[in-house]
Amino acid sequence: MFVLLMLALDLGVFHRKAHEVKFKEALVWSLVWIVLALVFNAGIWYYFGEIKAVQFLTGYIIEKSLSVDNIFVFILIFSSFAVPAKYQHKVLFWGILGALVMRAIFIFAGVALISKFHWIIYVFGFFLVYTGYKIAKEKGTKVNIDNNPLLAFVRRIIPFTNDYRDDKFFVKEAGKKMATPLFLVLVLIEFTDLIFAVDSIPAILAITTDPFIVYTSNVFAIMGLRSLYFALAGSLKYFTYLHYGLAIILIFVGIKMIISDFYKFDPFVSLGIIVLILAGSMVASAIKTKTEKNQTT
Repeated sequence: MFVLLMLALDLGVFHRKAHEVKFKEALVWSLVWIVLALVFNAGIWYYFGEIKAVQFLTGYIIEKSLSVDNIFVFILIFSSFAVPAKYQHKVLFWGILGALVMRAIFIFAGVALISKFHWIIYVFGFFLVYTGYKIAKEKGTKVNIDNNPLLAFVRRIIPFTNDYRDDKFFVKEAGKKMATPLFLVLVLIEFTDLIFAVDSIPAILAITTDPFIVYTSNVFAIMGLRSLYFALAGSLKYFTYLHYGLAIILIFVGIKMIISDFYKFDPFVSLGIIVLILAGSMVASAIKTKTEKNQTT
């Protein structure tokens, strides 16, 4: 029920066209979503205790941090397909709706696998360590657009119009139903989230295998993604070292997962380490930006 209520609220957040959304408004709504997550977290603390609340907050911070990488890719996709700003709002809304469904499937499948095959926790752990190393080495998560086999497959089986038709995904021309390039963008957005889910879901499962905590922390992080996109789209160049912070976080939770049978981190300690890593990468980014600015003046 709460997911439906959040979707209804999110639908009304950016009811105007995307090109009319101002930075300050998007920033305010990003803060609103964060406050809502913290209020929900307080409810978890009250009804389920402090451990569950800390697990929710840790999962939320991990997912929220990784979602910034999503925004980098969204900008790349929109610019590659020259998507008009006034259509981006609709694509993001349906993309997020699809993400909520996919995350639910991934989460319950992951919990079921860990419950039935305990050894898979080591697979997830080593995968996270490798992913962290890859993100640090490649300076972020990349999605190949030009040679994407999924897009090539979709183009082969579905007829497309040559240009956009307002904000429609499908149109009927000469008695034939055709998809627009905007639908192709939506497919790529969903595919991108699928890739990110493969990274982020195991990371949160390293914190807890409670499906309710894992899914709700994902939902709150994802539901604020649209407002975060409009708030940060023009300022991501300042997050120079964020990918290193994300890489270290993934490596940390991967190691945490691998050694979970021998040593368990206190939930408060895990939360503190993740917050310090994230804060450190942000401070380092701010220092570099300020240094470069001083050098140019």
